[in-house]
Amino acid sequence: MSFAGLDPSGGAGLLADIKTFEQHRVTGYGVCTALTVQTPEQFVSVEWLSVTHILAQAKPLLGNDLLRYCKIGIMADIQSLLELVRQVKLMSPGIRIILDPVLKASAGFTFHGHIQQQAWKELLPELYLLTPNYDEALALTGLTDGEAAARKLSEWCAVLLKGGHHKNKPGYDTLYTGDVIHSFEPVLKKVYPKHGSGCVLSAAITAGLANGQSLHDACANGKTYTEKLLASHSSLTGYHYI
Repeated sequence: MSFAGLDPSGGAGLLADIKTFEQHRVTGYGVCTALTVQTPEQFVSVEWLSVTHILAQAKPLLGNDLLRYCKIGIMADIQSLLELVRQVKLMSPGIRIILDPVLKASAGFTFHGHIQQQAWKELLPELYLLTPNYDEALALTGLTDGEAAARKLSEWCAVLLKGGHHKNKPGYDTLYTGDVIHSFEPVLKKVYPKHGSGCVLSAAITAGLANGQSLHDACANGKTYTEKLLASHSSLTGYHYI
């Protein structure tokens, strides 16, 4: 299941997640959290759905015994996100949640202002995996080093630190699970920036987990899938394929 915003361009959010699920041969349920006005190049506005409306969409689907993993993208604020996560886990005990903490759209629109770190500390233990980029990891911790920030966040849940914004090692993703650290280096040399690549990566990982892969393998395979998307076209919109 994906909880995400509706991007009319299809490059990010709910539509991108469902495309990714389908390519991985898993059934994808989609729950809308926001209605956006955007193109791959420009983010114009967003209309947030209330947690009540989001849960109304999800509730009939959460009773499916085969539903084991869900990915969450943009939400209006940390309080809404925390309420959603707790309600989903009540409705579907044992479900594992992958959170892509989207703080800012690739086109520059900022979703969250002041980061309420105490609320995030309450949320993190509820998660199975957090997939921040370098800047998001810094914002969530208040630290000035991305690796240190990821290690700090991994005290509560597994963390995949995405390397797209890494100044020193661009393209290197790193998985932190307790004391164990795995680094995934980029394979394809010629890739292009893509609108929604973070959404696709977290969705691909979620699909891999649903297919029975270990967290390490799901992250490695999700990176491979996302790199193919990045290399598929020179525009901000890529093609989905295995």
